[in-house]
Amino acid sequence: MEELGTLKIASAPDPDAILAESAGAEIIVVRAPISPKIITREMKLRATVRHGAGLDMIPVDAATEAGVLVANVPGANAITVAEHVIWTSLALLRKHTLVSADLRSDGWAAGRRHSDTGRELSGRTLGIVGMGNVGRALSTMAKMGFGMTVLTHTRRPETVPEGIVAGSFEDLLAASDIVALCCPLTAQTKGLINADTIAGMKQDAILINVSRGPVVEEQPLIEALRTNRLGGAALDVFDIQPLPPEHPYFGMDNVILTPHMAGITEESMLRMGQGAASEVRRILAGDLPENLINPEAVALYRSRFS
Repeated sequence: MEELGTLKIASAPDPDAILAESAGAEIIVVRAPISPKIITREMKLRATVRHGAGLDMIPVDAATEAGVLVANVPGANAITVAEHVIWTSLALLRKHTLVSADLRSDGWAAGRRHSDTGRELSGRTLGIVGMGNVGRALSTMAKMGFGMTVLTHTRRPETVPEGIVAGSFEDLLAASDIVALCCPLTAQTKGLINADTIAGMKQDAILINVSRGPVVEEQPLIEALRTNRLGGAALDVFDIQPLPPEHPYFGMDNVILTPHMAGITEESMLRMGQGAASEVRRILAGDLPENLINPEAVALYRSRFS
């Protein structure tokens, strides 16, 4: 992107720095939340391009109203996130956190004793909430790699791959040994996992959240984990990020915590960077982005930059 124009990197991924340092921007590549104030303030702003897939960091409605294009790079980290779900599922089933801690602190036998209650991933039932790029990649790994039965609940059942059973959210929860949240954060998915829906899950089921923090209501999940109502959880996203150091999750040995990194590897970062740079190049050349999110903005956009 340095070859395409003047490239400025924000000094910090926080709203104040981005608001102050985005003055004069024509295109903003987004890896942290941006304020609607930027959209309305920057009269030369052509587009916001998400370095990744999720759009919750971009005020899409404000951009559309202002005639600012929004684009993303869907699927660039789908394999990475899917692998994260498989890895954390295996680690929880085989009691990795307990094995590692006890082996290091109390010795060989103390670590080994957890193997008696370890469980296999193969042959279990995986419920995937959301069947976008991540859900499809995960379903292939689970079904073809581990012989799992894969269920899904999705807004678009017509996109479900062959051999995957689409059904209601309630049926998915009742049948799944592992529930993977791979859906976007919307008004419909906020608080999707709550006291009532946890009550509908299998005893000892595992919850994996690679979606967004607010999809899960924290207090009911904390209570279910404390009382062993659930078998464990792997959480990559949270209501408040960074996760406060005093948070109860840190004291739970049936929880795997990661700092919003499920989609980040060397390979995925390269793909996201290449995708974002390609979209910037298209926009600067006068073309529409390949992955345009808000086509409703095009007429006003063209009148602004004709």
